[in-house]
Amino acid sequence: MTHIPIEYFALPERIDTARRNIAFRYHPAPPGAPTIVFLPGYMSDMDGGKATATMEWARANKRGCLLLDYSGCGSSDGEFANGTLTQWRDEVLALIAARANSPVVLVGSSMGGWLMLLVARKLGASLHAMVGIAAAPDFSQWGFDDGQKAKLAAGETVFEDNPYGPEPTPTYAKFWQDAQQSLQLGGEIPVDVPMRLLHGQRDADVPWDISLQLAAALRSDDVQVTLVKDGDHRLSRDTDIEALLGIYSAL
Repeated sequence: MTHIPIEYFALPERIDTARRNIAFRYHPAPPGAPTIVFLPGYMSDMDGGKATATMEWARANKRGCLLLDYSGCGSSDGEFANGTLTQWRDEVLALIAARANSPVVLVGSSMGGWLMLLVARKLGASLHAMVGIAAAPDFSQWGFDDGQKAKLAAGETVFEDNPYGPEPTPTYAKFWQDAQQSLQLGGEIPVDVPMRLLHGQRDADVPWDISLQLAAALRSDDVQVTLVKDGDHRLSRDTDIEALLGIYSAL
């Protein structure tokens, strides 16, 4: 990704009075072509394999692409402990408004698949399509037991084992309480664009039936779910990446 340099976007004061900078990489779309906006997962950044492959595919196939790090993640300013879905939604929307000059294809990985739905509700006619990769809407609800929820509701931080690194994964009360106000699966999601969902059936983090619930909740009839029988949560093997790029090609 060295050929696409990191740039920095100063958040508007209405979003962040500290005027923090959001790190992003951007390849502009040719006239009339859509821009793919990749939204990474919880505690992830724009340098992951799926995001990198998305940028490379977009450049090779005459699409635009926008990668970013949420505040408190990767190369962006801020503290992760202060991040919320609402804050990150507003950051994504501000960056899209400032840089993307074409219809938008939202791609959300894990938590990014939840954030994608919040962004989609605000984009209006500029939304072209959506792609979810092990999408995890409402994980603040189904991903914690009653004891953990009680701690979070009381303002405590919950730590869980991290299968991807040595440090435990924190969930901060601020994030959880905001997320509980952003649940999506309890009613119709008013989105009418094509939606493609890719989910591994050996996903130990997000049950694959969450993608089926999401498909049912979307108002759009143009929804397809692809289940990868031996796929894990990351879906980052070469065959998984090929499946993702195939979805892009068909949109």
